[in-house]
Amino acid sequence: MMTPTQTLFINIASYRDPELIPTLRDMIATARHPQNLRIAVCWQHDDENVTLFTEAGMTQTGSETLGDESVWRFLWHGAQITIVPVHYYRSRGACWARFIAERFFSDEDFTLQIDSHCRFTEHWDHSMIEMLNGLKILSARPVLSTYPPAYDPLEEAIEKRGEFASRLIFREFSKEGLPMLSSTPLNSESPVRGSYLAGGFIFAEGSFVKDVANDPNIFFAGEEIAMAARAYTHGYDIYTPHKILLWHYYGRRKENKVWGDHNGEAKTSGEVELAWWERDAISKKRIRTLFGLEDQPVDLGIYTLGNVRSLYQFERSAGIDFKRRAVLPEVIDNTKRSVFLPDEWPDDVEWAQRLTSPFVKSLQLKKTDTDAAIATASWWYLGVYSSTNRLMNEKKFSQAEMTTAIAASSQETFSLKVDFSTSGTEHPAVARLCPFDDLSGWGAVVEQTW
Repeated sequence: MMTPTQTLFINIASYRDPELIPTLRDMIATARHPQNLRIAVCWQHDDENVTLFTEAGMTQTGSETLGDESVWRFLWHGAQITIVPVHYYRSRGACWARFIAERFFSDEDFTLQIDSHCRFTEHWDHSMIEMLNGLKILSARPVLSTYPPAYDPLEEAIEKRGEFASRLIFREFSKEGLPMLSSTPLNSESPVRGSYLAGGFIFAEGSFVKDVANDPNIFFAGEEIAMAARAYTHGYDIYTPHKILLWHYYGRRKENKVWGDHNGEAKTSGEVELAWWERDAISKKRIRTLFGLEDQPVDLGIYTLGNVRSLYQFERSAGIDFKRRAVLPEVIDNTKRSVFLPDEWPDDVEWAQRLTSPFVKSLQLKKTDTDAAIATASWWYLGVYSSTNRLMNEKKFSQAEMTTAIAASSQETFSLKVDFSTSGTEHPAVARLCPFDDLSGWGAVVEQTW
C-alpha cells in the first residue's frame, strides 16, 4: 500500500488538448493521497495563458525560467503541479514533450507516465502501488503497462466506460521493420507478464525515469517497442494489470494533432523547423539503430540498450527476430503470446526453423483499373509475389466482396486487406489482381507494388 510519505511523479505530455484540465481534476479527485502527487506537464499550447489553470481552481505558487523554458508552479487540492508552457510550433513530438516533463523528476518513489486524456479509478494511486509491490516476489524491477480501456468525455458516467482489461500483443511489422502493437482482452486473477510497453500508461518505481529516460528525438511511432527493449535490457520486467486502473480517450478525431499542424505549409512559412515526417524519419533511424537494423547507424547517446540483459534475450523473450522480420508462430496464432520464459527459448537452429514472417497490408487500388470488369467478373484473383517472382500468397475475392470494397470508399481508390504469414526470408514485392469471367476467362492484370 502507499504510505503517507511515499511520493509519485507523474509525467504528462499534452498537445493542444482540451482534456488536460479534466484529466488533472479527475486524477487528483480520485487519488487516495493527492498530497503525494508531483505532476509535471509539457503543455503544448496555442495561447500561453496562466488563467486556464487558475480559473480551474489551482493556486499559483511560483514561476521561473529554466534555460529556454518558462515554468509555472501550482498547488491543487494538495497536489504539486509543474506546467512547462511551449507553443505547439516548437513541439518535436510526444517523446520530446515527455522528456521535457521528466526533467522535473526529483527522486520520487514511483513514476507514472500517461497522456493528457485519461480518467482514473477510485484510489488508483494506492491500487497501482499495491499491485506493483505485490509483484516484488516475482521480479526485482516490475513495471505495469498496457493500453487502458476507453472512455468518451461526452459520456462521463463511469458505467459508460470500457469494462475489460487488455494485454499488448504483436500486430505487424512496419515498413521500417519495427514491431507495431495491438491489444486483446485479458481475463486473469493477477497481473500477467508481457514484453511490451504502452507509452500512454507506464507505472514503475522512480528509478525507471533515470534508467529508461524518454529519447527526445523519437517522434511517435516505434516509441513503445524501443522503450520496451530498453526497459528489458535494463533489468525491468513488464506486467499487464489484471484489473482496470485508468481509462484512455482514443480516436480524438476532432482534436488537433502534431502531424496536422507540422505540415509542409508550416515548414515553408517558417513556423516549424521540420515537417512531422522529417522528424519521423529521424526517429525511425534511431529506433532501427537501437535494434541493429540501420546500415548507417546514428549515435544514440544515453538512449541505448542497458547492460543487464541483451537484445538477443529480449528477442527470445518476445518471440521476435528483428533482422529476419519474423516471429515465433505463437506470437500471431490464436494464443497471441507476448512473452516466452528462458526455459522455453528455442536454440538458434530451432529458432530459425520455427520463425514465420507475418505480412499485413491494405492495398490501395484505383477504381478506374477495375471499372471495365467489375460488372462481368465472376470472381477475382489476388497473388502476392516476391522480387524473384515466387508466389507467396494467393486469395480469391468474390464479386460481392469486391463490390463492397469499392462501394465503401468515397475516394478514387479503394483498399483490399491482405494478411498472411510465410516461412523463409523473402519479402513481398508486388501484388497482382486479376478478374475471371466464367465465359471469357481472365481479364487484365492490375499490378500494385507491395
